[in-house]
Amino acid sequence: MKEWFAEWFDTSFYHQLYKSRSYEEAQMLIDNLEKQLGFAPNNTFLDLACGKGRHAIYLNSKGYDVTGIDLSQNNIKAANQSASENLHFFVHDMRETFRADSFDFVLNLFTSFGYFEENYDNFRAIKAVAENLKSGGTLVLDYMNSAKAVKNLTKYYEKEVEGIKFVITKKIEYGFIVKNIDFDYENKHHHFEERVKILTCEDFRYYFRKAELTCKEIYGSYDLQPFDVAESDRMIFVVQKVPAIMN
Repeated sequence: MKEWFAEWFDTSFYHQLYKSRSYEEAQMLIDNLEKQLGFAPNNTFLDLACGKGRHAIYLNSKGYDVTGIDLSQNNIKAANQSASENLHFFVHDMRETFRADSFDFVLNLFTSFGYFEENYDNFRAIKAVAENLKSGGTLVLDYMNSAKAVKNLTKYYEKEVEGIKFVITKKIEYGFIVKNIDFDYENKHHHFEERVKILTCEDFRYYFRKAELTCKEIYGSYDLQPFDVAESDRMIFVVQKVPAIMN
């Protein structure tokens, strides 16, 4: 049986529902990270769970060498329409090492994490990041602020996109925010489910420590304001693979 994200993210309905996601917001985050972290012209980037490549494509347009990986074949097929000499896309599971010791930056943006049922798989994904990074390289992981998301959970709403009415319900279940998505299309009823784990700063710090990564900073918004657990919408971790001390 397919994991929920492997099925749902590979459908056209997923992209239809979320088509309003802001490219301007994605570009603002990249611009702010570039300024704050001091990207260098020769840096190499891995966009982890890249979707159709909106962050990767914009980053490449600024002159950087970028590789995007995603589990969805349809996402990668779409992203590859923009591929070039310094922009490549591959179908790959983030829980497995992609290319060891190869990237100055790994980016995991827009809550593209926390989908796995088992904590071990979350750790496997972070461990794979550590292996993909060069010594001294940096992970930027952007996640929802779980505390605020739970507190402000909208349990029911409807959204019409291109003639399809999506009925969406949310609940907390076994440590996950569960979103049920129901709609009718061409006289057929469709149901999909999203499950995103309620992870705290402490959970991520544990994963990072176990993978021998060092958390350097946590931001709370796409304009990189300091993180506040009560007020921030995001948890944006800046994490480094600290070089081993030479004896």
